[in-house]
Amino acid sequence: MMKQTIDPNLEWIHHHVLAWTEERNIPSAMDALEKVYHLTKSTEANDILSLGYALVALALRAEQKHPTLIQTWIQEALRLDPTNSMALDLSAQLEWAKKRNLFARVSFPLIRETDNRTAKRKAAHQLIEESKKLYIELKDALEIHDDQHSSLPLENLRQIAEEAIQTVDELINASEKYEQSLTGTFYTSVHYEEMIEKVKEVERLQAMWESQLESFADQTLNDRSALQELESMIGLHDVKTRMNQYYQFLKYQKQRKKWGFQSKDVMSLNMILTGNPGTGKTTIARLLARIYHELGLLPRNEVLEVNRSHLIGAFMGQTEENVKHYVEKALGGVLFIDEAYSLKRDGQSGQDFGQTAIDTLVSLMTSKEYGGKFAVILAGYPEEMRNFLDSNPGLRSRFPSSNHFHLSDYSNEELLEIAKLIAFENDYILTEKALLEVSARIEKERIDDTFGNARTVRDIILNAIFKKGVQTGNTYDVLQYSFIEREHVSCDAMEDENTVTDELDQLIGLNSIKDEVTAIMAFLEAQQKRRDLGLPSVPLQLHSVFSGNPGTGKTTVASIFSKLLKNIGILKRGHLVVVSRADLVAEYVGQTATKTKKKIREALGGVLFIDEAYSLFKEGGQDFGKEAIETLVDEMTKHHENLVVIMAGYPLEMEELLNSNPGLRSRFKKFFAFPDYTPEELVQIGEKFCKKYAYTILPDAREWLLERLNEQVIPGNGRFMDNLMSEAIQGQALRVIKEIGSDTDHLSIISKEDIENAFVKARNGDSIL
Repeated sequence: MMKQTIDPNLEWIHHHVLAWTEERNIPSAMDALEKVYHLTKSTEANDILSLGYALVALALRAEQKHPTLIQTWIQEALRLDPTNSMALDLSAQLEWAKKRNLFARVSFPLIRETDNRTAKRKAAHQLIEESKKLYIELKDALEIHDDQHSSLPLENLRQIAEEAIQTVDELINASEKYEQSLTGTFYTSVHYEEMIEKVKEVERLQAMWESQLESFADQTLNDRSALQELESMIGLHDVKTRMNQYYQFLKYQKQRKKWGFQSKDVMSLNMILTGNPGTGKTTIARLLARIYHELGLLPRNEVLEVNRSHLIGAFMGQTEENVKHYVEKALGGVLFIDEAYSLKRDGQSGQDFGQTAIDTLVSLMTSKEYGGKFAVILAGYPEEMRNFLDSNPGLRSRFPSSNHFHLSDYSNEELLEIAKLIAFENDYILTEKALLEVSARIEKERIDDTFGNARTVRDIILNAIFKKGVQTGNTYDVLQYSFIEREHVSCDAMEDENTVTDELDQLIGLNSIKDEVTAIMAFLEAQQKRRDLGLPSVPLQLHSVFSGNPGTGKTTVASIFSKLLKNIGILKRGHLVVVSRADLVAEYVGQTATKTKKKIREALGGVLFIDEAYSLFKEGGQDFGKEAIETLVDEMTKHHENLVVIMAGYPLEMEELLNSNPGLRSRFKKFFAFPDYTPEELVQIGEKFCKKYAYTILPDAREWLLERLNEQVIPGNGRFMDNLMSEAIQGQALRVIKEIGSDTDHLSIISKEDIENAFVKARNGDSIL
C-alpha cells in the first residue's frame, strides 16, 4: 500500500493552530503568509484555508500591524468558514480592544462634604448622568459576539463588564437617593458614604478592565533603545560591535564623571561615517544622536541634515553666515553633513567657497560659544573622505581615528533579507520565485562602487509594488493584494535574444566574423549550463582585438557582441562605450590614469571599445599613452568578470601596440580580422542604407555603381558607402523637386544620375583614390 504524503504546509498550519490553542505560541507573520500562499496552491478546502487566514491575522496582530488589515484577514477567514473558532475569537478580541478606554470616557465629579448644598446637588446630578453613560457603554460591550470557545481573557472581560453593570446600577441608585436627601429637611451621610463606596468599586473594576485589555490594545509607540534598534537592523555586524563598545565606553565615562572623576581630555562626539550609497550612513547618524541623548550627553536627539548646497554661498561672506546659521540650529543635537567631501573640490576656482565652509566649521567647533554643545557627523565615500580630511589640519584632529566607522557593502543574502523586510513593511510578501528574481536583479545592479545597496533594493521593491498595482486590476482577493510575484520584479529592459541574433545575421558579409561570434556564444552558453548542473566550467578570455581597415564593421559587431553577452548573463549591462586616445590620455602628469579609470568605470558591466587603439603607443618623448596602457592593464585585472575590452585598429599597428606591453598582450586572447568588403557587398550595404529610409536604387544605377567599385579602390568600406548614399539622396531631392514638381511617384527613386553626381562630389573631395 502506497504511503500517503502529507502536505507540509497543512501540517505546519495544524501545528501552530494547536500550539495557539494550548500555549499561545504565535509564528511570524512572514512565515504564516508564505505557508498560506503555498497552501492555496495545494488545497481548495475552505475550512483549512480559513484556519490559515486566521493564523495570518493572529500573527499580524502579534506584530502590531494595522487593525484594519487584521480585520480583513479575519473577515476572509469567516467568509470561508463562519464557524472558525480562532477567527471568531480574534474578531471578538479586536472589538473588545476598542473598548479599552470605556471607563476613561466617563468623568466622575468630586463631591466634598464641605461643599454647600447647591454645589453638592450639581455634582450629584452630574455623577448620575455620567453613570448612566457608563451603564449604556457596558451594555453595548456585552453585545460583542463571543462563542463558546472564547479564550479566558474574554471570559474575564465579560465577568468584569457584568459586575460593573451591577455596580454602576447601584451607584446610580445611591446617587439619586443622595440627591433627593439634599432637597429635604433631613440630610443623612449614609447615602453619601454608599455613593463614594460604589465610585471606588467602579474604579477598581476599571483597573481590572484595562489590565485585561492591555494585551489586546494596539501599541504604536516604539520603546526600543537606539542600540536595540541597531541590533534589529540587517547586517552591519562590525558596526554593531563597534557601536556597542562605543556605547559602553560612553556609559563608563558618564559614571566616572558622576562619581567625581575628572577627564582632562573629553571624549569627542564627532564622527566620520564612510561607505558606498545605501549602506546606512544616515540611519547610523540618527541612531548616534539618540544614543548621545539617552546617555545625557546631548539635550536633544535631533539630527540636522545638510549638504554642500546648504552651506556654500554665492558671494563673499555668505558661506560663513550659512555655516553659522546651521550650527546654531543644530545646537544641543547633531549636525550631519552628507557627502561632506563635496565641500572641497579639486581644482576649485577663487569663486568656490568650499574651503571657507570647512574653515568656518572648524572654527565654530572649537569656539567657546559653540564648542562641545553639538556633535558633527560627516559622511561620504571612503577614498573621497580620506582626501577631504587632509584639506584642513584642524578638521582631522576633531575626528579621532577611533570615531571613524566604515559601513561595508551588504552581501546579496543581507540584501534579500532587506528586500523581504521592505516588502513586509508595505504589507507584502515576496514569493520564492520573486525572491530569486530580486537576487538576479541585485546581481545585475552590483557593478561598481555606485551600487546603491539597500537603496537599490528599495527601488526594486517599490517598482514591483507599482507593477503589481497596475497588473492586478479590480479583482478582490486578499491574497492578490498581499503577494509580489516574479513577473512584478522582473525587468523588461532586456532585448529579445532572437532580435540581437538576427541583427548579427543581417550584417552584409563578415561571414568569418559571424561564425567566430556564434561559436563563442555557443561555448559560453554550454559553460553556463554546465555550471547550473554543478559541473566545472572552462573559462574563456573575452578581451579581443579587432583588426581591419576603417568602415569594415568593427564598432557594429562590438555593439552586437555586447548585447549577446548581456543576454546570456556574462555582462550585466551590455552597453558599449566607444573611446579614442583623446578620451584616455591627458596633457599633464598624473591626469591620464584618472581619465582612463573614469572611462573604465563608465564601461563596467559592458564593453569598452578603444578605436584606433594603436595611437596610445608612441615611441620616445613624454607621451602619456604608456600610462593609459598601464592603467588599462591594471584595471582589466581588477574587473576581469565585469568588463570586456575590445581594441580596434589597423593590423600592423595593433601588433606593435600589443608588443609594447607584455601584460597587455597576455590579456587579449581573441583576434578578429575584418576583411575589406567586396564590390558586391558594398553595393548591398548601399542598398540596405537606402532601404532603411524607403529609397530604391534603379537597376542601371546599381550596375553603374558596381562597375565603378570594381574599377577603383575604396578606402572607407561601409562608411564610404553610407556617406555616398547620403550624398546621393540629397542630390536626388534637389533633382526631383526641380524636374517633377508636385509629382510624388519619383520621391523614393535613386537614379543613375544621382549616383554619378555623388561620385563626382566624392572624387572632388578626395574621398576616392
